[in-house]
Amino acid sequence: QVQLVESGGGLVQAGGSLRLSCTVSGRTFSRYAMGWFRQTPGKEREFVAAITWSGGSTYYADSVKGRFTISRDNAKNTVYLQMNSLKFEDTAVYYCAIRRIAYYSGGSYSNNLHYDYWGQGTQVTVSS
Repeated sequence: QVQLVESGGGLVQAGGSLRLSCTVSGRTFSRYAMGWFRQTPGKEREFVAAITWSGGSTYYADSVKGRFTISRDNAKNTVYLQMNSLKFEDTAVYYCAIRRIAYYSGGSYSNNLHYDYWGQGTQVTVSS
């Protein structure tokens, strides 16, 4: 059974930093691209960042480009999201997700339909 467990959320002041972690079990982590999404009440889940299975390429939403960094440690089965210069509008529940198909680099990384397992979410609250 595939499981994704996020950690690292919390309350931070605007301008501060947080690092989210997501550890995967039940699947050969190193073969799959990973993504981070976020959701606020009443809104659709939105793409934040993604990283290819090799870690060679990364993708970001325009709203976080230059402030957030996604990375992975295949030895630890873990993907990270380093969030700097946080803004009030970054407040959301953050979810990590693993892509459906191993080694697959096609399709849009921002499309949540390409991911088949999700974590439970971790709350990030940025106070203004």
